[in-house]
Amino acid sequence: MNGNNILLDTNTVLYFLSGDQTVADFIQEKKLFISIITELELLSYKNLTTKEIKVITNFLKEIHIENISQEIKEQSIKIRRSSNLKLPDCIIAATSISLQIPIFSADKELRNIDGLDFIFYEK
Repeated sequence: MNGNNILLDTNTVLYFLSGDQTVADFIQEKKLFISIITELELLSYKNLTTKEIKVITNFLKEIHIENISQEIKEQSIKIRRSSNLKLPDCIIAATSISLQIPIFSADKELRNIDGLDFIFYEK
């Protein structure tokens, strides 16, 4: 894939949507991807206001949402078996590996996943 592509973890999407300028600057002019797990996480938070839902759905319309393929399933299982990560994090990481693009995340636990091109965001 193009070196301008990046997969956003749920936490970096939340930082961006809350106005984090560092994240906004970093993702500017990049083709953005998220896992379908991130979409589900973003839209399933309790107590979301109508305005917040609209902001999230507008953002989601502008990026590529990657569904769970067989390759992502297999990679997720491999990651889960070799780590203490929760399954949603395994699926998100597996999506990055499958797409062969870096993941941009504030989750330090992702650092230890073999084959993951990890860009750490320290808030």
